[in-house]
Amino acid sequence: MRILLTIAAVLAASVALAEPYSVEPTTITEWKAVYGRVEARDLVPARARIGGTVVDLIVTEGDEVEAGQRIATVRDDKIDFQVAALDAQLRSLEAQLAKARTELERGETLVNRGIVTAQRLDQLRTDVEVAENQIASTQAQRSVVVQQGQEGDVLAPAAGRILTVPVTRGAVIMPGETVATLGGGGFFLRLAIPERHSASLAEGSTIAINADGEELAGRMAKIYPQIENGRVVADVEVDGLDNAFVDARVLVEVPVGERQAIVVPRSAVVTRSGIDFVTVTEDGRQVERAVILGEPLRGDSDEIEILTGLSAGDLVQIP
Repeated sequence: MRILLTIAAVLAASVALAEPYSVEPTTITEWKAVYGRVEARDLVPARARIGGTVVDLIVTEGDEVEAGQRIATVRDDKIDFQVAALDAQLRSLEAQLAKARTELERGETLVNRGIVTAQRLDQLRTDVEVAENQIASTQAQRSVVVQQGQEGDVLAPAAGRILTVPVTRGAVIMPGETVATLGGGGFFLRLAIPERHSASLAEGSTIAINADGEELAGRMAKIYPQIENGRVVADVEVDGLDNAFVDARVLVEVPVGERQAIVVPRSAVVTRSGIDFVTVTEDGRQVERAVILGEPLRGDSDEIEILTGLSAGDLVQIP
C-alpha cells in the first residue's frame, strides 16, 4: 500500500511539474472602437409621373413593399375633361368622314356619266383620306391623355422598406416630385474611421460588431477613396444585422494595426487577494511573479496578454 501511495505522489508531482512554457513575443491585432451607421444599400425615390392631387396614400414609414406595388394615387381632374373634349372631336371627325365617303360614292357614280370630272373625283378621295388621318391622329392624342391618367398610380421602383413619406393625402404635387423614399438592396454598416488608420484598412478583413449586446462578425466590403472631414468611409456587410431602425448607431471594432505582445494561456494565471500571479522557473526552482493582465485575445483563443511582469524567454509553468 505504501508503494502505491509513493507511485501516485510521484505521478502527481510529474503532472504538476509539466514542461514549462517559453514566453515569446506574439503578433496581435490592434482594434479601434468606432460607431457604424445602419444604412440601406440603395435609396430610391418613388416619384409622381403626373401633377395633381394625392387622393390615396397607401404606405407609411416602415412599411415593406414589393417592386411595382402601388403606394399612392395622384389624380388630375383636367385629364377627364381633355378625354371628353377629344371624344367630342372624334364624333365630329367621324361625321365628316361619313359625309366625305358619301360624296366620294356619288362622285364615282357621276364620273361615268361625264357629270363629274376625274379631278373632282381625286379631290373627293383626298377629303376621305384627310378625314381618316384626322381621326387616327385624334385617337392617338386620346390614348396619350388616357395613359397620363393611368400614370397617376405611384409605383414602388424596387423592393424594400419605406423610409420617408414627405407628402400627405390631399396634397398637390408636381410631376417628378417625391412621394416616398424607399431603402432597398439590403442593409449594411457605414463606418467613418480616422484617416490616420487608413493605411491599416483592408477590404475583406473581419470586423467585430456589438449590436444590442449581441456579438456579430462582419466583413469590410468596400473602402471609399475619398476622405471626408478627416475620416475614411467604409462599408461593412453583416449577416443578421437588425435593420428595424435605419441610421441607428452600432458599436464596431475595426482592426487598425498589429503589434508585438507577451501572451500566456489563461490557465497559467492564478489570482489571490486581487493580485494575478504567474509561476515561472528561475535557476531550476519555481517562483510566483506578480503580473498585470491585458485584454484576452479575440476569437476562440484561450490566451491573455501580459502587460508587465514577464519578458521574452521566461519559462512559465502551466498547471
